Amino acid sequence: MRTSHKRVGIWIRVSTEDQVKGESPEHHERRGRLYAEAKEWEVVEVYRLDALSGKTVKEYPETKRMLADIKTGHITGLIFSKLARLARNTRELLEFAEVFRDCGADLISLAESIDTSTPAGRLFYTMIAAMAQWEREEIAERISASVPIRAKMGKPLGGQASFGYQWEDGKLIPHPDEAPIRKLMYELFREHKRKKTVARILNERGYRTRKGAKFSDTTIGRLIEDPTAKGMRRANYTKSTNSTKAWTHKPEHEWVFHEVPAIVSEEVWEECNAILTTRKGTRPIAKRVRHLFAGRTYCECGSKMYVPSNSPKYICANCRNKIPTEDLETIFHEQLRDFFCSPDEIEHHLSSFSNSIAAKEDVLTVLQKEREKVVTRTDKLYELYQEGGIDKRGFGERYKPLQERLEQIDAELPQLQAEVDFLKITQISQNEIVDHAQDLYAHWDNLTSDDKRQIVEAITDRLIIGKEEVEIELYYAPTPTPKCNSTPQNAGILATHQHGFIAAIS
Repeated sequence: MRTSHKRVGIWIRVSTEDQVKGESPEHHERRGRLYAEAKEWEVVEVYRLDALSGKTVKEYPETKRMLADIKTGHITGLIFSKLARLARNTRELLEFAEVFRDCGADLISLAESIDTSTPAGRLFYTMIAAMAQWEREEIAERISASVPIRAKMGKPLGGQASFGYQWEDGKLIPHPDEAPIRKLMYELFREHKRKKTVARILNERGYRTRKGAKFSDTTIGRLIEDPTAKGMRRANYTKSTNSTKAWTHKPEHEWVFHEVPAIVSEEVWEECNAILTTRKGTRPIAKRVRHLFAGRTYCECGSKMYVPSNSPKYICANCRNKIPTEDLETIFHEQLRDFFCSPDEIEHHLSSFSNSIAAKEDVLTVLQKEREKVVTRTDKLYELYQEGGIDKRGFGERYKPLQERLEQIDAELPQLQAEVDFLKITQISQNEIVDHAQDLYAHWDNLTSDDKRQIVEAITDRLIIGKEEVEIELYYAPTPTPKCNSTPQNAGILATHQHGFIAAIS
């Protein structure tokens, strides 16, 4: 499997209970570093919240530093021992997860075996998004229920007044400085019939928007269409569609209108909007094509391959290597069927994985019990010394080997825990792929292009197009057993196909 360079941080907030168990901040840091090392990630930051309550953490300086590093891209992942150590407050956890998802960063919780850089871990983001969406919808419903009532009463619904107007004592009136500019827009548009020309003329004359920016053709079009200028303020006519502040119109029977002082006559407004409507009907809307393997297709020379607008092929601009888009999808489709050798091979692989985890967990349990015994013996030895049952020399001779063993165990425990963490998270991710990969072949032709693209993004690292073969590298392909002869030895490569096969299916 090819791994990409990833910069991560380690989040440490250890409870008193954890410290009693011997899990010091240093223990958790080492455990996180070892997991990052297993993934070939670089640890660039450590965020420590020593002796701080977990009831709410978002206002702590270390939390703000961590979020700033995520937003700037300084780190692209955060490793922590368990979710409760990141945030005990559910709302804060949802907020953190949304920030990470929006920034394309990953959350890695070792105790819950969550690593959102893996296919299975991405399900965590899906659940978090659903919970956050539910909360937003609850709040939105309460707000939206009050909007029609306020609209019918003519009260402001939030936001600024339309350019050219201002709110004064709860009433919308023309703005003394902006109203003449708004009127000039209509006059210029009647004359030139082009939004860009109106914007250019206004900008050349030194006029600016309310925020001090230059006028754009988009702004001109929106203001010309707004019926407020002809004396009809429209309210309760839009609604938000998602968390990105996109909006759409409500049904017209829900719209509410109120008379306000007009800036232009109704005739002028109607004439300008008729021009806009005519011009809109003459402009075709281009549809952007998003190819299935865009961003993941590479030539064997190392260059990315793209599909030009006038071609049905992925082409390397460097060496002119090419492959038809349909052929590449056919190869990928066929490999879904041959993803793994057989049900027996799959069962053998997953059983081996489970046995490895169980064996390491047994050793981990033995070490933890031994640590408890060493601590108990140390405490009893100290009590004996305090009571005068043993002199200083005798105490030192017996205490030193116990302390050395305790230090050895404390060094071994995070190493072993990191190995178990890595195996568990990897197994969950591979199970996720195994459960669905074979079914995808049968249903592939019935999937939408968006669904296919999501599958490609979830399991495919890259496709390398050679002169004679195509290699498909996956994120989490299991290592084949010796008797699985049809699968190449590289665990990250599904298979290779000769171009002769492509020609045969073309």
